[in-house]
Amino acid sequence: MFGSKKDTSLDPSLEQVGTIIGPGAVIEGPLTTKDSARIDGTIKGNVSVSGALIVGQEAKITGTVSCLNAYIAGEVNGNISSPQGKVEISDTGKVIGDVTCKGIIIDENAVFQGRCDMANLDKSSASVAKERAASDKASEESKSSEEKKEEKKDDNNKKK
Repeated sequence: MFGSKKDTSLDPSLEQVGTIIGPGAVIEGPLTTKDSARIDGTIKGNVSVSGALIVGQEAKITGTVSCLNAYIAGEVNGNISSPQGKVEISDTGKVIGDVTCKGIIIDENAVFQGRCDMANLDKSSASVAKERAASDKASEESKSSEEKKEEKKDDNNKKK
């Protein structure tokens, strides 16, 4: 509105969905699509999506998932790879497998059983925090050494 653009690249629910697997549909074998996809059925095979992947509440995927961003409200039994994007597991979502992503959101009642690898980050928030703490400590130490020098000067001036 009013000419402002919102960045919807990280919110898969707002992306244009080009492929829909409806409820009751069963696919045995791999699924590959070059756009975003919504799955409400069952897939027994690997899933490769170039855009966002939305897994509906009734959906089940058994296989490796590769996508830009993932929103999981259903069940995924397999690893999820989204190295440049975000993975969100909603309160109804269940992921049994490892997740590789840049960012992850896990709702309170979600099920996640596996490992999470926050890959391909330039700097992790933990390393940034360590750097800030180290610089804060260094600045405090330099301030305290300057204060000690000032105190020595004051003491020397008082003695004279």
